[in-house]
Amino acid sequence: MKPDIDTLSQETIVAFIGSIFDRRGSEEYLGEPVNMGQHMLQGATIAERNGQPEEIIVGALLHDIGHFTSEFGTFTMDDTEDRHHEDAGAEVLERFFPSVITDCVRYHVAAKRYLCATRPDYFRRLSEASIHSLDLQGGPMSPEEVATFEENPNLEQIIAVRYLDDAGKRPDMETPDFWHFAPMVQRMVDRHNKART
Repeated sequence: MKPDIDTLSQETIVAFIGSIFDRRGSEEYLGEPVNMGQHMLQGATIAERNGQPEEIIVGALLHDIGHFTSEFGTFTMDDTEDRHHEDAGAEVLERFFPSVITDCVRYHVAAKRYLCATRPDYFRRLSEASIHSLDLQGGPMSPEEVATFEENPNLEQIIAVRYLDDAGKRPDMETPDFWHFAPMVQRMVDRHNKART
């Protein structure tokens, strides 16, 4: 069910996201060997262990939140149309987070299409589910789409989160839970609010 985002605030958004992880994190992730919560937590944990900036860690943590918030439901291997989870996630977050975070959410699918078009070896990294969804999402970008995508000021962070998305599919990896990252998520919310005032 799509949340009523109008009732969320700077003070409640982090707890709301945490409740999503707690309630729905164990849901199946696109036929992958990890569940949805594990997938996002793995990306964030890998980023943290590699000393990446907080915006990358939080971007990785939240990049697939739209699978939980999309009014179109979650992706399955039987899908014949895209469900646009990236737009659904960004829509929920954009009132509360800096553009670098929402861009990592909104464009992590586009980043897959971009990398398939610009780095021929990238396609070999993709799982079967990711290849299936790539076909639904438009396949590799055209040269015109590549040129437009490269104009995004947050391109570097978006690509970093995309690689973390691909890495976060390890059935044997242990991670902290969402609440380990919650203070970091709140700092991103506070940064956005400060920039607006």
